[in-house]
Amino acid sequence: MGASPPSEPGSILDLIGRTPLIPLNRVARGYPYRVLAKLEYLNPGGSVKDRIGPTMIDAAEKQGWLKPGGTIIEATSGNTGVGLALVAAVRGYHAVFVIPDKMSSEKIRLLRAFGARVVITPSQLPPDHPMSHYSVAKRLAKEIPNSYYPNQYENPENPGAHYRGTAPEIDRGAGDALTAVVATIGTGGTVSGIGRYFKDHRPSVKIIAVDPKGSILQHYFETHETIRVTPYKVEGIGEDMIPKTVDFKAMDEFVQVDDKESFLMARRLAREEGLFVGGSSGSAVAGALKWLARRPVPEGSTIVVVLPDSGDRYLSKFYSDEWMRENRFLDEGATAGDLVRGKDVAPALVAADPTTLVRDALGLLQRHSISQLPVLAGKENVGSVVEEEILRAVLLDQTVLERTVTAVMGPTFPEVLEEEPIGEVLRRLKEVRALLVRDPKSGQVLGLLTRHDLLTYLSDRGAHGAA
Repeated sequence: MGASPPSEPGSILDLIGRTPLIPLNRVARGYPYRVLAKLEYLNPGGSVKDRIGPTMIDAAEKQGWLKPGGTIIEATSGNTGVGLALVAAVRGYHAVFVIPDKMSSEKIRLLRAFGARVVITPSQLPPDHPMSHYSVAKRLAKEIPNSYYPNQYENPENPGAHYRGTAPEIDRGAGDALTAVVATIGTGGTVSGIGRYFKDHRPSVKIIAVDPKGSILQHYFETHETIRVTPYKVEGIGEDMIPKTVDFKAMDEFVQVDDKESFLMARRLAREEGLFVGGSSGSAVAGALKWLARRPVPEGSTIVVVLPDSGDRYLSKFYSDEWMRENRFLDEGATAGDLVRGKDVAPALVAADPTTLVRDALGLLQRHSISQLPVLAGKENVGSVVEEEILRAVLLDQTVLERTVTAVMGPTFPEVLEEEPIGEVLRRLKEVRALLVRDPKSGQVLGLLTRHDLLTYLSDRGAHGAA
């Protein structure tokens, strides 16, 4: 008699968990350890937070806190919302998610794709502020009949899901050489649940929490004092308060990483390992390699790093070279002066002075195949001449050609200093059509940068793999 066929899943919720462990072959090259990545982004909703959605709702249904046709309301950075949205879709609930405005547009669209209502609140507000995403979610839960607020920051089913699911999977898959598990921390559910499991079953395994620079959690772990949070851009991890779901006793050490480390590592994971992951996954791997570099770990040890979510919700952010440059995470060495000197036209500066005839200014524009130029009186920036405006004026009155450029002169071009980073140039050129670049030491104008110049530079850099 043949083996019975495997039972088919009853819904998408049955596919949550049992995510694979794979080795990091290139990013961790040179380390005498086996570094395994736990691919939580392969859960059906794209993140580790899928695990806590069903467990929190199961408990609420059992207790009678959520009844058929009710509404699930949660404060989230996006991923917990998706995990809960899966449950709402399968079980016929409504969903309302309150999300800070620093989160990516992809996350907001994803939540709406599941039919959820998304309420966006300002970032960087204290947790007790009436407009914080925590406070708004609590208020909506009081105002909307037959609603349930899971509150992942206090719900014991958050770490419980990882104690019962994620941690045993790691234990079975990593083998006897497992020395440490590294995971990012936000609500604390993942790292606390995993940590409690290993404290109970294999206390020799170290639990390492990775916190973003700007969060208060590492500082509290080390000092038991709170500090004021400072802004950071990586999403879904770190906190401005101490959630009740954080169990510091389940953790052995903290490692802190900054935004740039997180985003560059996430991009490396995509390009070198084929792992299309989010910024917090970059944080986790960067933190793990930092920890390995500073702690004596026996050769041949196995280290597991939890990769929380998918990169598909960050395409408009750190997977965008433009966004990375604008936020000064790429090409920090390149400046406005570098762009002027790298222009493929000569001379770098084509300008008129107030006595130049319109005819001659038009000739300069046509000779150098440009459409605009500054008007300079010595070192002073006094105006601009644009080919389109000259032609418009000539069509009305041909004698304009024999007048000075003051007859057709427009406003001055805004200026940047030579040492201004390319990210700032990119930001400014979104607002204006061209920028004058000035040497702060000599006061001389070095050249004019247009949007075309910047696009040419970025295109050349991309063609040579510089990004």
